[in-house]
Amino acid sequence: MPMIDLRREGAVFILTMQSGENRFNRPFLNALNDAFDTIENTSGACALVTTGGTEKFYSNGLDLAWVAGEGQSEGGTFISDVMRFLGRVMACPVPTVAAINGHAFAAGFMLTLAHDFRVMRADRGFVCLNEIDIRIPLAPGMAALVKSRLNGASLHDMVLTGARLGGEDAQRRGIVDVALPAADVLPQAIARAAALADKDRATYGALKRGLYGDVLEILTSGAMGDFTTADR
Repeated sequence: MPMIDLRREGAVFILTMQSGENRFNRPFLNALNDAFDTIENTSGACALVTTGGTEKFYSNGLDLAWVAGEGQSEGGTFISDVMRFLGRVMACPVPTVAAINGHAFAAGFMLTLAHDFRVMRADRGFVCLNEIDIRIPLAPGMAALVKSRLNGASLHDMVLTGARLGGEDAQRRGIVDVALPAADVLPQAIARAAALADKDRATYGALKRGLYGDVLEILTSGAMGDFTTADR
């Protein structure tokens, strides 16, 4: 089974991550970028929904075992490339909706935050920034991304305590747009995406760059800052 399944329903691309916990390693990141190449090389009405292929996980973030093992030879290059990919999602010139069907931790949660809208299941699954517990500081681009999406209280709580939030709590805090029963998450995300699919791409992309230019600049730089897995 491929790591990424990309299909289309009308104007909406549905990108399903099919790699178990959908942790970021080099093959997974390459597959995601290939899917975005396909989407961005189309023309006409278009929107994107991303989701996980199992009911338990959207994405559990970085594949730390791979980073510390096979990926160690890449040094900081891989983490920089993850940040650039998050910037690519944030700047994507078509409407994007994350259908959060299960856990979204660390970089997996950041991936949802890079989308324009978020629909989450209410009954199971958490969003979490657990870097405090795995002893890994946020790289500059990651910090800029979460600061741009979370309000002061939620930012403080999630970053410094590693709080795990369910769908209803995330909705109350304005982190996700809506929390729904599991069966309704993907259909609602597709409906939201379809309603925006005819927006002009050039204008949509320019507006996003205007809103998030400072964040995109940091993400695109790939700067590592204090990021390290040495203390894990």
